[in-house]
Amino acid sequence: MSEESILKIQNLSKKYGNLRALNNLNLNVNRGNVYGLLGPNGSGKTTTLSIALGTLNQSAGEYFWFGEEPGSKSRLRIGSLIESPNFYPYLTLSDNLRIVANIKNVPFSDINRVLGITSLLKRKYSRFRHLSSGLKQRLALASALLGNPEVLVLDEPTKSLDPEGFSDLREIINQQHKEGKTIILASHILDEVEKVCTHVGILKAGELVREGRVDEILKKVNLIYVDTPNPDGLVRVLSSSDMVKEYKQDKDGFQIVLNDDYTASDLNKYLFDNNIVLNRLESKKNTLEKEFLELIK
Repeated sequence: MSEESILKIQNLSKKYGNLRALNNLNLNVNRGNVYGLLGPNGSGKTTTLSIALGTLNQSAGEYFWFGEEPGSKSRLRIGSLIESPNFYPYLTLSDNLRIVANIKNVPFSDINRVLGITSLLKRKYSRFRHLSSGLKQRLALASALLGNPEVLVLDEPTKSLDPEGFSDLREIINQQHKEGKTIILASHILDEVEKVCTHVGILKAGELVREGRVDEILKKVNLIYVDTPNPDGLVRVLSSSDMVKEYKQDKDGFQIVLNDDYTASDLNKYLFDNNIVLNRLESKKNTLEKEFLELIK
C-alpha cells in the first residue's frame, strides 16, 4: 500500500540576485511523518517552508500539498509557525487568538483548547506585551494549533524556549503525532529533532544531502572506541579484518566503524583471538548530531 504524500517539492530553486538560496531541491513528506528539516544557518530551511506556505515565491520548481496544486483550500488544512510571533502587544492572549480564529473561520470555543495545550490558559487575559519571549513563542504555537489542522509547519519552534519549554514542546509534538497529525519542523537543535522526528532531511547550501527515516540513518554506523597498549598490533589486525569498515586513531585511542551485522562483542572476540589486549572497549550509539556534522563538512 503506497503512502499518501502530504508535501511534495520538485526541483525547487530560489535566487536572490547572485545568491542561490535553494538549488533544485526535491523532498517528500508523507502523511503521519514528523519530518525534521535540518541545516546550518543559511542552508535554506526557512526559505523552503516560506515557499511551501505561499509567503515567498520560488524562482523555479513546484510543490504540491495533498497531491494537488497549492491554494486557499489546502492552506486551511495547515497550521504554521514561521519566524517571530506577530501579535498585537496591547491585546490579551485571548483577544489575539480571537482575531486569528476569525481569519481561520474557527469558533472561539477552540481558543481555550489550544491555550490549554500550550500551558497558557492561566495567562488568557494577560496582555501580549507582558509575556516573556518564551511565552510569546508558546502563543504562536497555540495560534498554529487553532482549528485542529491536519498539518503543522513549525520553523525553529524551540526558539526562546527554556528547558521546561523544550520538554513541553516535545510532549505537544508527540501528542499531535499520536492524534494523526503530519508535522514538518525546521530546527538546528539536533538532540530535540532526534527525540521527536520520524524522518529527517538535511540541507546544505540549499541542497538536500540526506533524507530518510531517523532510525535508518542512525543505525548505519556501528561505532566502537578502543584503547590498547599495543597500537601497532591493533592497526595490523584491524587492517586485515573483514568486519572493520574504517578506523582512525586519535589522542584517546582508536575509533572503529564496523560493517553491518557485526557487533562490539564480535570485535572483542576477534581482537582477543589475535592476542590484542584492550584497556577499553566502548560502543557508542550513532547520533543525529554526529551524522549531521559529517554530512555538512
